[in-house]
Amino acid sequence: MFKEILKTAQKNERQVAQFLRELIAIRSLSSQEEQVIYRIKQEMEKCEYDEVTIDPMGNILGRIGHGKHIIALDAHVDTVDVGNPANWTIDPFKGAEKDGIIYGRGACDMKGALASIIYGGKIIKELGLEDDYTLYVVGSVQEEDCDGLCWQYIIKEDKLRPEVVVIAEPTNLAIYRGHRGRMEIEVRTKGISCHGSAPERGVNAVYKMAPIVEDIEKLNERLSGEPFLGKGTVTIAEIRSTSPSLCAVADSSTIHLDRRLAATDTMESAMREIQELPSVKKAEAEVVVLDYAVPSWRGLTYPTKKYYPTWLLPENHPLLAYGVKSYEGLFNEKPKVNRWVFSTNGVAVMGLHGIPCIGFGPGNEIYAHMATEHIPVEHLVKASAWYAAFPLTFIGYK
Repeated sequence: MFKEILKTAQKNERQVAQFLRELIAIRSLSSQEEQVIYRIKQEMEKCEYDEVTIDPMGNILGRIGHGKHIIALDAHVDTVDVGNPANWTIDPFKGAEKDGIIYGRGACDMKGALASIIYGGKIIKELGLEDDYTLYVVGSVQEEDCDGLCWQYIIKEDKLRPEVVVIAEPTNLAIYRGHRGRMEIEVRTKGISCHGSAPERGVNAVYKMAPIVEDIEKLNERLSGEPFLGKGTVTIAEIRSTSPSLCAVADSSTIHLDRRLAATDTMESAMREIQELPSVKKAEAEVVVLDYAVPSWRGLTYPTKKYYPTWLLPENHPLLAYGVKSYEGLFNEKPKVNRWVFSTNGVAVMGLHGIPCIGFGPGNEIYAHMATEHIPVEHLVKASAWYAAFPLTFIGYK
């Protein structure tokens, strides 16, 4: 079985590479994914998927089979923007290919994986590998803006609850079993504005914020965690203030915190750490977890808290063994097992809903969001083979 799968993946090399190049050429920022979704639909239908649907949020779900074991492969279809165009030496939307490498925005994060999971499904159809499982190949939306929101919708509203979800974010063809969570928190101080020529008549909200900034920096040094995922972190991503004019004392100040959560952290514990800082108490500052409520490309707004829980698949979980077995069967070597530094849709799938996740994807995550973003074509081939083999391994194919 494994030899045939890998041979078929290699035969499809030019097709999957060309498909990725076409995906890169379609701009697809969060909430602007319509064109790329319909291009994916076209490819799934070409690959003879049994059913292709676009849900009310705008996620695309391609189904193969109708067995009792529900398995999903997930890749988000949106990308971040290009940033400063001067930093790019190639056209980020051309999908240029040179010496076995494809370049461009989304090549690594994560249209390469998207192409590979779709072609994993194609291999299953080509070789007739359907068995007692139903495979959903999911192109999810708005992940870059709000990771996991798409899967909150899929689980709660589409009523799709797989036994396992493979997160296809880039792993450099290693097998990943988790990552830290994160939160977006604001700390707000209030002041009393007055004319800038006599600041003693007012209360400057920025001055009230200053010691909080220092305490946040010190808090980061005290945060702990466990060895595999690492320690939690907190950093100030933005600071802003308001006043009636530039000739007046600031009447409010706000800092935006990026809080990365270790396996030992919860939303409540992370909030308490901020609320109990002496400077926060003295300033009577407000500490809030932010909300996300942005319409999808289909106009649907699905509000959520900007709390994205940590998830970690135990080292002895059978799912990890299935992932390793698929890799060893295909490539005759042991895979590396690791974790992501960044966050993925697993925050909702396993972090909020307890559905086991495993990570496997083409490309190296260090190139995500960079102007040097690229992916090896060889990775596309190997990843599509793994995605085709995994469902049979998972259901215990002998």
